[in-house]
Amino acid sequence: MKCLLFLVLISLSWADHLTDNYTLEHDRIIHIQAENGPRLLVEAEQAKVFSHRGGNVTLPCKFYRDPSTIGSGTHKIRVKWTKLTSDYLKEIDVFVSMGYHKKTYGSYQGRVFLNRGSENDASLVITDITLEDYGRYKCEVIEGLEDDTAVVALDLQGVVFPYFPRLGRYNLNFHEARQACLDQDSVIASFDQLYDAWRAGLDWCNAGWLSDGSVQYPITKPREPCGGRNTVPGVRNYGFWDKDKSRYDVFCFTSNFNGRFYYLIHPTKLTYDEAVQACLNDGSQIAKVGQMFAAWKLLGYDRCDAGWLADGSVRYPISRPRRRCSPTEAAVRFAGFPDKKHKLYGVYCFRAYN
Repeated sequence: MKCLLFLVLISLSWADHLTDNYTLEHDRIIHIQAENGPRLLVEAEQAKVFSHRGGNVTLPCKFYRDPSTIGSGTHKIRVKWTKLTSDYLKEIDVFVSMGYHKKTYGSYQGRVFLNRGSENDASLVITDITLEDYGRYKCEVIEGLEDDTAVVALDLQGVVFPYFPRLGRYNLNFHEARQACLDQDSVIASFDQLYDAWRAGLDWCNAGWLSDGSVQYPITKPREPCGGRNTVPGVRNYGFWDKDKSRYDVFCFTSNFNGRFYYLIHPTKLTYDEAVQACLNDGSQIAKVGQMFAAWKLLGYDRCDAGWLADGSVRYPISRPRRRCSPTEAAVRFAGFPDKKHKLYGVYCFRAYN
């Protein structure tokens, strides 16, 4: 019995010893991990910045280094900016800097540079912003084996509008839809832009392509032909369709322009060809659909005269609803695609500023 008690005491002592060793070892490992934590931290002071087409903007990015490592090595700081896409495996190179070596890419050439407000400032300045600049950007800072990233979104002031061509509704595949927006001084809208437009009151019962290849439409007033009367308001999602074979309308986005949009005062109404020539004679071009929407939404342009636009459609912008001129809401009114040779209307022109 005494022997058995002795063995039990030895076992308990050994168990306590193992527990103490494990605790000490575990604490030691945590301590080492804390010492070897990240020595480079990258942060963006703002998650989103706002601008407009033709403007300048600074995408904020700063990096912070472990003070004990500064001056201890020969590694140069490398700063790389890329634009993220809807394909998470693909990024678009924008700008790279390492020491005196700098390189810009694609459409950003001559328009981007580092702010360098301080030694740890990696902020990117973008000048003469285009519609295509909208999106999310990644700032990556690399020093030797250490690197970290931050993401900043660039949002643009502008307007989303639905579009379909003379052929009628649901006639555009994805590639044609994207080109149709470009032809109207705009770009194909993103989901975020459509969502913001829906929150601002956009209601449209025809599905259209978005930049990520999805097909969606915004409903603020549920009704039978548009998903049902008893459904909740929202952006309806048709999902992703074949970009070559599937055909829908498109949602376009445009922003401020550098020019003058105006209704041409002319003694007579005009055919389409006469309207085109009348604008040319006035030192301008016949206006595009995107330019009318931008003037209406961003400048408050208001005119109760139907006029030709470049795509052969006839429209007029109303920012102050009144009798006989969009009595219920502010809107760009659409009169269709009339016969270009025989129907007579006024014309809206656009003169770009150099």
